[in-house]
Amino acid sequence: MRIMRRILPYTTILLSCSAFSPQSHLHLPSNTNKGYGRNAQKLSPSSQSLPKLSIDRRQPTNLSLSIDTLSFVESIFTTSSTVPILASFGVNAVLFTVLKSKLDKLLTQEGFFHSLALGTMLWNTLGWQGWTTCVLYLALGSLVTKVKFQEKEAKGIAESRGGRRGPENVWGSALTALICAAASVQLHPVVGSATDFFGFITYDILILAYVSSLATKLADTFASEIGKAYGKTTFLITNFERVQPGTEGAISLEGTLAAAAGGALLPIYATAIGFLHGGLMSILIGTVAAFLATNAESLIGASLQGKKGLEWMTNEVVNFFNTVIGASIAIALGSIFL
Repeated sequence: MRIMRRILPYTTILLSCSAFSPQSHLHLPSNTNKGYGRNAQKLSPSSQSLPKLSIDRRQPTNLSLSIDTLSFVESIFTTSSTVPILASFGVNAVLFTVLKSKLDKLLTQEGFFHSLALGTMLWNTLGWQGWTTCVLYLALGSLVTKVKFQEKEAKGIAESRGGRRGPENVWGSALTALICAAASVQLHPVVGSATDFFGFITYDILILAYVSSLATKLADTFASEIGKAYGKTTFLITNFERVQPGTEGAISLEGTLAAAAGGALLPIYATAIGFLHGGLMSILIGTVAAFLATNAESLIGASLQGKKGLEWMTNEVVNFFNTVIGASIAIALGSIFL
């Protein structure tokens, strides 16, 4: 509701400007000047009264404007259909402008505009529910990154740029989610052109995959940041050799527990707002998918990242594979248990 109160004045102004013209809404009857001039006709006694003013009822009234405004806001915050792309861009532009001072602490300048593009596409395909789920990921991920940040920075294991996300972080974390969102439109119960993909991937399973992909990245962030901040003993996942915190592929008990907790947050939120269906089973699937994918990411990091000939296997590429694995596990489990 806070978002609606912030946007309503903008939409009211927009509708007011488009609904009213400078021309008056009051009109004189076309025959009121027939009693004047050289060719004037003589008016009958009954017609010699003052001209009556008529109101053009086709012009918008305050009531119709209020209804149009309400309809416009409802179309933006609908949960039963997709949102027009221009309206999606408009609401994102307003929100990003209002929240710019806060977002500048979380995003680089380039990351800000890439996030605006991502937010527009997510609101267009999934509406406010899908959009807020992604924003919650960004907020929680940025928050946990700041845990003991100065200590991690002193050890040289803190995130660069003060933890602010750039374009590579935006797409490495959310590209899989965007693919799921775009695919879900084809299966949407109202505007979709199909009922499933491959006979088992339904709209609800794609929403589960969307949430799980973001939950996977959040679980990975929790594991990494909490492990670096509080991990007492750190092992390499491939051979359980003790290594320093912050090593690619390193795991710790503290980080592993944090991954399980962090992976559950987005499925719980998405279920609470009615975005993710399936109740406790969907929450469990999303959490399990995120946890398993996070450990798979540790294996990829320890085995491939930074190896000779695999320079292209950057942290962002690993993050993308991580989210793909999380979404795939969710699709597999969802097709069985939902």
